[in-house]
Amino acid sequence: VQLQASGGGLVQAGGSLRLSCAASGRTFIMYAIGWFRQAPGKEREFVGGIRWSSGSTYYPNSVKGRFTISRDNAQNTALLQIDTLKPEDTAVYYCAAATRAGAQYDYWGQGTLVTVSS
Repeated sequence: VQLQASGGGLVQAGGSLRLSCAASGRTFIMYAIGWFRQAPGKEREFVGGIRWSSGSTYYPNSVKGRFTISRDNAQNTALLQIDTLKPEDTAVYYCAAATRAGAQYDYWGQGTLVTVSS
């Protein structure tokens, strides 16, 4: 599975942004796609995921209400909508794929940079 994240950029605080994760290759083995972010000098953080077949989503409490994940099965694309952006959302955002429930995310995209100005 190959993943390509895109859609990052410079956004003002309070704005919105939608990131895309295009999957290709053996996409039929995907169980879920997760979104992660890593801010400068910080550890990578999980910000949500979507189970590929059902479309059900899951988020950590830290982003609930501002982050929304969806998918376009026909395009094999996962989307991450971020609303009410804050400067602390500045990070490189990555998407990753897991092939079964409870498994690690084995396939990773290259990341897209989101910079939120205050």
